[in-house]
Amino acid sequence: MKLGVFMMPSHPPERDFYAGHQWDLEHLELIDQLGFEEAWIGEHFTAPWEPNPAPDLLIAQALLRTQHIKLAPGAHLLPYHHPVELAHRVAFLDHMAQGRFMLGVGSSGLPSDWKLFNVDGFDGEHRRMTREALDIMIRLWESDEPFEFTGEYWSVNRIDTMLDTLKFHIKPYQKPYPPIGIAGVTPGSDTLKIAGENGFMPMSLNISPSYLATHWQAVSEGADKAKREAKRSDWRVVREVYIAETDAEARKKAAHGMLGRAYREYLLPLFGSFQFTDYFKHDPNIPDSDVTPEYLVDHGWLVGSPKTVTEKLGEMYEASGRFGGLLVLTFDHLDDNEGWANSQRLLVEEVMPHFKDVQPD
Repeated sequence: MKLGVFMMPSHPPERDFYAGHQWDLEHLELIDQLGFEEAWIGEHFTAPWEPNPAPDLLIAQALLRTQHIKLAPGAHLLPYHHPVELAHRVAFLDHMAQGRFMLGVGSSGLPSDWKLFNVDGFDGEHRRMTREALDIMIRLWESDEPFEFTGEYWSVNRIDTMLDTLKFHIKPYQKPYPPIGIAGVTPGSDTLKIAGENGFMPMSLNISPSYLATHWQAVSEGADKAKREAKRSDWRVVREVYIAETDAEARKKAAHGMLGRAYREYLLPLFGSFQFTDYFKHDPNIPDSDVTPEYLVDHGWLVGSPKTVTEKLGEMYEASGRFGGLLVLTFDHLDDNEGWANSQRLLVEEVMPHFKDVQPD
């Protein structure tokens, strides 16, 4: 099982942008030293709890402060970028990373971002734009010949040589392009069907086994449509993790630290507005008001001593039908750096060795 992190990146709204960015860099240094294999870094425009509109800037700086870990936007939101411009930025950053770059793409799930960019996410326009943009980017990277493309949202000319010297010339370092992951949020995500159709890495939040099952079904549907085999070893599943020496200490730090605060003040109200609260419940008769960070410690998150988290991760692995990568959902632990660093260390040293030989496929 691969081990990585998913950084939204999340910071409390009062955190200065610069201070939050420095914490992100220090965290990436830490997990690189601990042996984490990959880090996916989100992109949002209108979420004060997720204040990073340019994950590639964080990646560019982190490449200079890390040695082994692979870094990826998780994800560039394709409706908000011209595909030719983004294809060039991705290709150039891939050269800077020399094999340590992966590309995450998504269609965007925040109505506030849709409104800001005048994209109609309610009728699926954001997903249609994502398909078109990704097709253009891949065609630019794979093509050696000029072409013209006129789509629903963008028109592109892949130019021939002009004035004897000017030409399209920036292609990725990895051939034909970096590994691609696609993030999905909604149950039965149509975006994850794109992952299945193209053999890309699917990425899912693990709100609950029932929610997660709809994601793998979407990947499988896409793969079946393209007559591909969906590989569970490619599937990355995001989960909240907090480990301490004892269950009691881990529970306290998870529920009453930044993880608990982010859920209490931001994520649970947001998911509630999306009508997702039922997916968090282990019993449908549980009242919505009972779905709290304390509830999630007991019925979802991987929180506890190394022994407890090892058991919970094993149960999660089997309940999901198996997956190939665990991504730790990361929050700003600037006020508890020592505890958070210890949690990450215990995960690497005492939990993950139990899963080194699992075979998802």
